[in-house]
Amino acid sequence: MLSASAPLVLLQHGGLRSLLGKTGLAMLRYRRGPIVAVIDPDNAGAELVEITGIPRPVPVVANLEAALPMGPTVAAIGLAPSGGRIPAMVRRDVEAALAAGLSLANGLHTPMADDPRLRALLQPNRWIWDLRREPDTLRVGAARAARSPARRVLFVGTDMAVGKMSAALELHRAGLDKGLAMNFVATGQAGILISGGGVALDAVRVDYAAGAVEAAVLEAGTDADWVLVEGQGSLLHPGSTATLPLLRGSQPTDLVLVHRAGQNRLFSLAPDGPSIPIPPLSQVAKLYETVAAVACPALSLPCRLRAVALNTGHLQPEEAQAAITATQAETGLFCDDPVRFGGAGLLAQLQELSPRKEAVARL
Repeated sequence: MLSASAPLVLLQHGGLRSLLGKTGLAMLRYRRGPIVAVIDPDNAGAELVEITGIPRPVPVVANLEAALPMGPTVAAIGLAPSGGRIPAMVRRDVEAALAAGLSLANGLHTPMADDPRLRALLQPNRWIWDLRREPDTLRVGAARAARSPARRVLFVGTDMAVGKMSAALELHRAGLDKGLAMNFVATGQAGILISGGGVALDAVRVDYAAGAVEAAVLEAGTDADWVLVEGQGSLLHPGSTATLPLLRGSQPTDLVLVHRAGQNRLFSLAPDGPSIPIPPLSQVAKLYETVAAVACPALSLPCRLRAVALNTGHLQPEEAQAAITATQAETGLFCDDPVRFGGAGLLAQLQELSPRKEAVARL
């Protein structure tokens, strides 16, 4: 629904300096289409690169009225507040955007398309897209993606919010730069807003989750040699239900493990929960391959974990390189930070270790 060429204004109120705004920050980093303005009253007038480190020349303004001269046609909510409810200040700019003739892309759990007041403000030929909705057609997964000729790479993690989407998008960028036929399957709100489509996995009933992923992967594989699937959650997290549907639905040929350097316990737990350690990465890699063997029984060759994408954003450059070297030594797997250093190295590794080459070697 959201075209790649649509000029966007991001509603980022209070989210440029916090994880509250991770959806919008991801869009600023990875959306290829135009973002003409960012609304954040706390940082109005400041340089985006100085606030976020993202080298994109987008003005930061105080409200929707200040953004309108930049020519947006769509307002996108770039926040992910706890509970998914829209803050009052954002609601005011949503209403102003609709009244001014903009469309709205909404990734919050709170739906807006059926809100009577917002519908009344919506102008002709404009839309409200509540992307966290089940697909119109659903069926139970049946390992159909195993028959796709496309190479299917699923990004898995040691925790939530460690950079699975970012690693996948960096690999996608590197593949497109090399002229490869490569598609990205988004499974969360930020990825969907960046790519313009996908499946909001956390809005799908659990019985149909694998089937929804399966359908998206099969569609992505019709015109691509590579399908990159955005990961969600973690097998290690007691509150995560996403990894098994992703494995079963995508029937991946390859896995990439994403981990934050130096993290040895789960961060994304409720404050009243216990402290849960992250096992050694070599054990985590074996765990994912073992589960994949059971979840993907229709594959002609076993799914392999090919590499570790290490999130080193909190480290200095020399510390980052040392962490990459140590992780590679610990796991025996290729390791790199594709966000920091680009996805070319990860792409080269996946091309070198391909299922087809393994099949030929067995002959």
